[in-house]
Amino acid sequence: MAETNTVTATLFPALSYADAPKAVRWLEDAFGFEAKAVHATDDGKIAHAELRFGNGIVMFGSKRDDAGNPWAEVDFGIYVAVDDVDAHHARAEAAGAEIVKAPHDTDYGSREYHARDCEGRLWSFGTYRP
Repeated sequence: MAETNTVTATLFPALSYADAPKAVRWLEDAFGFEAKAVHATDDGKIAHAELRFGNGIVMFGSKRDDAGNPWAEVDFGIYVAVDDVDAHHARAEAAGAEIVKAPHDTDYGSREYHARDCEGRLWSFGTYRP
């Protein structure tokens, strides 16, 4: 029996672009990425995209300006898939992490929270797995 070397990713770079539809095309054409999922908004922006390269995925969307959304403030962050968001949140909070948004359920079926690291970078933790 042949041995398989399958890795299930849990760490994903997450970006925002001023022109995310252009970024989808550009990343495909220039770097050879493959669109796995692209969810457009009614106004032609990208709510969420997942582009694959080999066994890796980068997630991104159009730059946002909605108040209360931590992703509106940054161009880059990290998304980490975890099994127990509430336990992970409790650990981070106990260690002194700056919690930007407490655990919450999303409209796409994930439970997530957002925090900043020791140098202010945004990290998101949730149950969603691209």
